[in-house]
Amino acid sequence: MTANSFFSNADVIHAYSRAEAIADGVLVDVTATAAEAGFKIPVAITRAAWADCVEWNGEIEARKAVTQDQSGRLWDVLWMAFLACRGPGDSQRRVFELHRVPREGRGNRPRRVSLVVCIGPGDDPRPVITIMQTDES
Repeated sequence: MTANSFFSNADVIHAYSRAEAIADGVLVDVTATAAEAGFKIPVAITRAAWADCVEWNGEIEARKAVTQDQSGRLWDVLWMAFLACRGPGDSQRRVFELHRVPREGRGNRPRRVSLVVCIGPGDDPRPVITIMQTDES
């Protein structure tokens, strides 16, 4: 008996849906802004990628002495993801890079970070996009 045949006969004990992940805050739904960037299907970003590359507030801005805002940082992530999706190839998972000012510390020099944009089925067979850090799956 192979592992595939063993697991193909198993019943699902529990499945965690994308809708549940969004409701729980594990994923952040950014579909409305993503549509403005050119995406035609639902887009979410993982909480970890959001915290690292998008999240920004007045306290961080004061500490960094640099003017940024959360909507601009989100736009940067979405635009770079959109460009990665339009590039050559047929992979469902693409790595892309952008520069962002890290939230931690006092430095305000932009640093390069790699993210992944992945397309696949959502809670039903229709495709959705998820943006995540490279160490997330």
